[in-house]
Amino acid sequence: MGRLEGKVAIITGAAQGQGEAEAKLFSHEGANVVVADILDKEGNTVVSEINSSGGQALFTHLDVSRTEDWEKAVEATLSKFGQLDILVNNAAIWLGEGKAGEMSEEEWDKMFAINAKGPFLGTKAALPAMLERGSGSIINIASVSGLHGSKGGATAYGAAKAALTNFTRSTAGQYADKGIRANVIHPGPVNTEMLRGGVEEDRRTAIGENLPLGRLGLPIDIAYGVLYLASEESSWVTGSELRIDGGLYI
Repeated sequence: MGRLEGKVAIITGAAQGQGEAEAKLFSHEGANVVVADILDKEGNTVVSEINSSGGQALFTHLDVSRTEDWEKAVEATLSKFGQLDILVNNAAIWLGEGKAGEMSEEEWDKMFAINAKGPFLGTKAALPAMLERGSGSIINIASVSGLHGSKGGATAYGAAKAALTNFTRSTAGQYADKGIRANVIHPGPVNTEMLRGGVEEDRRTAIGENLPLGRLGLPIDIAYGVLYLASEESSWVTGSELRIDGGLYI
């Protein structure tokens, strides 16, 4: 415990799944946490659980594709906790879109609005507070789908995650001399609401069994990687890519 003592973090998509696991782990390690999501009821439940366990958390309604929401989220963070040290751009969607010639323009635009534009807007909103402190850690959650093409139904999802990966490298290079780090994590198949909503149980089981480590990932598997990149243990790490994928691409 205490790896994030004195730190303040905004985590998007923190009302459930990976974001919820990250928020609770961060609190356990001493951080004050802002749970940011469009799911108000679920997000407030996470905050209540953290606060009842002795932590300090705040919920803010955040549509990551809206500049106004980001401005309000950062303002609420600074008003409540007085600083911002960590941004985890975790929120994402997957529509199960089809092949390039089959998907709609609307599907493409929505995927990029949440999965690529969202982290850009978040980074832009968080940077002034981090620059004022002379330090900060930005962790973007991409995907192994952003590392290769798709024969099936992750055309726009993978493209948006690839864009996020490149954006992370640019951010890292541009702000390293200001004490701000940016890194990206590539999760493999993780047993979350998003996967369960788009993949049938039999197929999910088969995917897990076919991984070298023999199972699907759990939200906490990703959360521990995020914790490392948020903590001072990774103070000499920026512009890096961390695959947490059960050995998918050994």
